[in-house]
Amino acid sequence: MPRLIRSAALNNYVELSRSLGLDPYRMITACGLPAACLDDPDTKVPLASVIKLLEQSALKSGKPDFGLRLAENRTLANVGALSLLVREQPSVRKALDTLAGYMFLHSEAFVVRIIEQDDLVIVDVIIDAGRPVPMRQAIELSIGFLHRSFQRLFRERWRPQAACFAHAAPNRLDAHRRFFGTDVRFDQDFNGNVCRRRTAARLAVSAVHSHLTRAVRPRLDRKAAHR
Repeated sequence: MPRLIRSAALNNYVELSRSLGLDPYRMITACGLPAACLDDPDTKVPLASVIKLLEQSALKSGKPDFGLRLAENRTLANVGALSLLVREQPSVRKALDTLAGYMFLHSEAFVVRIIEQDDLVIVDVIIDAGRPVPMRQAIELSIGFLHRSFQRLFRERWRPQAACFAHAAPNRLDAHRRFFGTDVRFDQDFNGNVCRRRTAARLAVSAVHSHLTRAVRPRLDRKAAHR
């Protein structure tokens, strides 16, 4: 079976591609995606088609930072109901653990691992496309989403030491340095963020608690039980 992902991964794709001179619906159709997937963020679509769309969009627009541009305005809302659960966590580490634990609800091809190594906490983002395919844009979109979402949620409390990528560096690093505001490393052994333990231990500015968020975990757990 093909690996699937919620079409929320394409939020703002139409606006960005048009601003760069692309025809978004022609691009989507050419990559085997139904145009209707843009109407419902919970529609599951083939991950391979989304990866191909992002790579083709970067190539045809001449913008090697296409994935980062798409991540620019992302928030936790992009992962649906899971965002409510993440937002109610009392610390950066608890929020990371929650996101990692339920990320498969967004796509079973996505894995987020939290690894402790000496004084560091490594947020390792894995995309399993089922076969080796170029996915620079999907990787940068994913890590950009995580970084921007936690930046908005925790503000100055989210300060990674570095953003790391397994692929090679682009010709210019300006866009990556501006986006992450920290050290950006390429040709690494993993894709993700690195932060200090004390950064991960920082408390949330104000965790969100409500009847709605208390109702979310049982619903997500029921989905997890049918995984």
